[in-house]
Amino acid sequence: MKIKTLSHFTVLFTLFLNGVTPLAADNFPSRPLTMLIGFNPGGSTDVQGQVLAEVLSEQLGQPVNIIHHPGAGGGAAAAMLANSPDQGYVFKYGLSLPFTFAPLISPASYELNSFRYVAGITLAQAAIVTGRNKPFKTWQELIEHAKANPGLIYATQHTHDRFIINHIAKHEGLSLRIMPTTGGAGMAPLIVSGDADFAYSGGTHSAYTDSGEMLVLASLADDRLVYYPEAPTLRELGYDISMHAIRVIAVPANTPDEHVRVLAEALEIATRDPRFIQVTEERIRMPVVFMSSEELNTLFASQVEEYKQLISDSAE
Repeated sequence: MKIKTLSHFTVLFTLFLNGVTPLAADNFPSRPLTMLIGFNPGGSTDVQGQVLAEVLSEQLGQPVNIIHHPGAGGGAAAAMLANSPDQGYVFKYGLSLPFTFAPLISPASYELNSFRYVAGITLAQAAIVTGRNKPFKTWQELIEHAKANPGLIYATQHTHDRFIINHIAKHEGLSLRIMPTTGGAGMAPLIVSGDADFAYSGGTHSAYTDSGEMLVLASLADDRLVYYPEAPTLRELGYDISMHAIRVIAVPANTPDEHVRVLAEALEIATRDPRFIQVTEERIRMPVVFMSSEELNTLFASQVEEYKQLISDSAE
């Protein structure tokens, strides 16, 4: 099945022409669905999302179209979702960070409770990476090089990784130049070409490490990365900070229970589908999991309190 990638204007205009209203009574889903991805095409979220959309289309019996709405590391897509009246017909797929961390560090038009979290289906494996031609191959070599050469360029994707790198720079006494990108597809050329010295990667690095074009310097997760166990965690390196994120499916807070239930059942089946497992575990090298709405609510509430304390401590 070919998955269409549409602009959000096209989707909304099509629904208008068909006379579809968000509150129309239906047996969910009775019309096409839309997956919001908060990054440009080509990154690891998009690569995985394309396969997930195909599997969900089969399970739900309706097309699942994709809208790419980059900005603020997924925050722009989260803001769009929070204001959607479509009650599950539009959902966001991507990192949990725009929900748990972003509203704490910068102004946002939504908060954690603006959404229902249908399921978590992948453990994020974020990393700090560099290119093959840089004069450092380990984290400690990077720190020593950065101290001796102020102004190294760091490619960032969202507020959380910028917060982490600023925290590290303050701890180590580094002077860095921060280069914003809109996702892995924007980060990768900068690292491969050498235009950026090191970068945050949410998973896109998996397509470049076998060739040696990228090296993983550190894990941003609570544990070492499953597929790059040689890379130490930030806590192991002496920084009391991490980025424990889940790739989740979220819907607006007013989505009916039945819509959430149907989506959750389809997602649980998707986590057992060989196509989804292959793209997740073999291509972008992340563990497939299934976390229920209840598990996510408990985890996210705990993370928000931890992030609040971290932000407060860093401001001192």
